[in-house]
Amino acid sequence: MKIVITGSLGNIGKSLTPILVQNGHSVTVISSKAERQNDIEVLGAKPAIGTMNDVGFLTETFKGADIVYLMEAWEGIGNIFDKEVDFLAGFHLIGNNYKQAIENSGVKKIVHLSSVGAHSASGYGSLSAHYDVENILQQIPNDVSIKFMRPTGFYNNLFRSMQSIKEKGAIISNHGGNKKEPWVSPFDIADAIAEEMELPFEGRTVRYIASDEVSPNELVKILGEAIGSPDLKWIEISDEEMLKGMLDMGVNTKIAEGMVEMQASQRSGLLFEDFYRNKPIMGKIKFTDFAKDFALAYNS
Repeated sequence: MKIVITGSLGNIGKSLTPILVQNGHSVTVISSKAERQNDIEVLGAKPAIGTMNDVGFLTETFKGADIVYLMEAWEGIGNIFDKEVDFLAGFHLIGNNYKQAIENSGVKKIVHLSSVGAHSASGYGSLSAHYDVENILQQIPNDVSIKFMRPTGFYNNLFRSMQSIKEKGAIISNHGGNKKEPWVSPFDIADAIAEEMELPFEGRTVRYIASDEVSPNELVKILGEAIGSPDLKWIEISDEEMLKGMLDMGVNTKIAEGMVEMQASQRSGLLFEDFYRNKPIMGKIKFTDFAKDFALAYNS
């Protein structure tokens, strides 16, 4: 099959591309960075250099494809420390660009990387952006089949806590405790997407993706042992303290507010209600596996 991948060689694309190539597919990878061209070709794929803001470019790249994989990334819209960026508007624009390009190109099979929390318009902070994009894509005519993939929190997001771990011996958040939460490895996301591309497409479907379930307190115990800091703690602070800390660091106000609301929904359990109503089979990469990779990065 001819498959087009958006998102360049990010967390998902760098794993998904070689899987699809090895499965015998003709793969085109869209990237906004010309310097990625060689890296894409090394994996056996064809680079298409352009931006998500160019509907004409997307349309031409999608033409003739059997399947298009869509994703949006905060990093592709702007820097979270830029106070002027409207990230929700950025997601909305990309969603509409995708919609136009799909309709103009005639592609009939779509796999869309969304997120846990995308099932509802409100209550989940920044994740409302994924609900918005799903809603835009739902407006595409019904002869286009769409598979919405909703992963839980990425293991890789914990790399953002590395400085706090080194300086304060703790991960600090406005949620915590002993209640297990689902986490996911990008490798398992790539495997799930590749699997869905081989399965029949019909209508609009949703698949949640997770690799393991770990509570915040279990998480720091595993990470602490892996990095040689057995006293590593998870410190839970108030929503107000969390917001103030992020704003003091210079984080975009809307992003900071959205992150606090999202993590408050983790604390209440609201974020994962629909996930547990539609709980998937867990992936292969367990948290203890990720902890080894985290320790290598931490000690390098």
